[in-house]
Amino acid sequence: MSGGGSAGTPEPGGLRAAFGGLTTRGRSFLAAGIAAAVCSYLLGQADLLRVGLLLAALPLVCVLVLHRTRYRVAGSRTLAPARVPTAVASRVGLRVENISRLPTGVLMLQDRVPYVLGPRPRFVLDRVEAGGCREVSYRVRSDLRGRYPLGPLQLRLSDPFGMCELTSSFSTSDTLTVVPRIEPLPSIRLTGETPGYGDGRQRSLALAGDDDIIPRGYRHGDDLRRVHWRSTARHGELMVRREEQPQKTRCTILLDTRRAAHQGSGPDSAFEWAVSGVASTAVHLLERGFSVRLLTDTGTSVPGTERAGGFAGGAESADAGLLLDTLAMVEHSEEEDLSPAYEALRAGQEGLLIGFFGDLDARQVAVAGRMRQRSGAAVAFVLDGDAWTQGPAGSGYPAARVRLANRLRMLREAGWAALPVTPGTAMPDLWRSTDRAGGIPPDDPAAGAATGPADHSTAGTATGAGSGA
Repeated sequence: MSGGGSAGTPEPGGLRAAFGGLTTRGRSFLAAGIAAAVCSYLLGQADLLRVGLLLAALPLVCVLVLHRTRYRVAGSRTLAPARVPTAVASRVGLRVENISRLPTGVLMLQDRVPYVLGPRPRFVLDRVEAGGCREVSYRVRSDLRGRYPLGPLQLRLSDPFGMCELTSSFSTSDTLTVVPRIEPLPSIRLTGETPGYGDGRQRSLALAGDDDIIPRGYRHGDDLRRVHWRSTARHGELMVRREEQPQKTRCTILLDTRRAAHQGSGPDSAFEWAVSGVASTAVHLLERGFSVRLLTDTGTSVPGTERAGGFAGGAESADAGLLLDTLAMVEHSEEEDLSPAYEALRAGQEGLLIGFFGDLDARQVAVAGRMRQRSGAAVAFVLDGDAWTQGPAGSGYPAARVRLANRLRMLREAGWAALPVTPGTAMPDLWRSTDRAGGIPPDDPAAGAATGPADHSTAGTATGAGSGA
């Protein structure tokens, strides 16, 4: 039973286990038959012996028939779709087919699902004729991302007389992947976009779509119209003109997963907002033709592809699906700072760097400032931890406002386009604000504390305290 709907049969069981499925009625018939047979022997009544054999044989025949029938029932499961965002339902279809020559009795289906997806679905089906099938369906949804197993499917069969009930489990199961919620982002020009590295080096030719004049050896399947005859004569072998590969802009998305940087849990927590923001940004950039790499504070590229630097290129659904599947399972890390991520960024020049940060102290801001030197442009989304843990009132305290304002100012001085994130903030609105690189959005809760004349002296004092933290 896979997501595509492959079939399976119940796991095998012994005949002794089948006799254990006798119901109270079946055991009563068997006991009455044995008692009648014993009485017929003691009383010498042949007719009573016939009745006893009939009573004892009926439940035994039912057991044998069900024992054979349960291995002639095939089941399959389909998921539509097998990958869904949080809070979106997926339809699970169950199909039971009777591949024997005898009709089945009453069937009861029960599919095993994790409790976060809802109660276990149960279905009662009437007899299935020989060669017939029955289809049922149910829906599952989860507010928490992750990978959830579905199955195995349990099948309970009973005979028409109610003498025996057998329960069988299919051996296979499926997996439902619940990925972070994805919000469509507006198309903007990100300041500082720089091209990445392609196959060719003549950038003007690549952008114009012309061919590189440097030929290469002929490969099986190359178009003969691209044969470069002058180079062929010079090298003595068939040479073709190389097609210039379009240059792609590289982008690294940094996700701060430190447990100490994100307070709270659940679908409405700051960490879940950050994961959803990363998913929305990655999908948006892939659709725009970027080569995207996901990086965590542990210095690990996500996913660990075999491509250079862990970059996923193009808008292919496979790349986006792989990134989303990985984000569905990302969890908090036990790292204390962002140094491992900085070491990972020291390997080369990044085109565009987008960071989703939790609570930052002065030391982590300094590390983030050094990261900025490794990129062409940098955008930072800084989650206001006080607002997420204490509600809107938490970010209203002067100390919290000043602390957030200082962190944002330090990031901007280092070259980041730093934007604060509070509960209820829509990712498309923040993304639109990045078009003003380095600017403070009008709804920035820290704007007054950072630039207001009344708080100027307070901000300067807090800056010194923050730098020494």
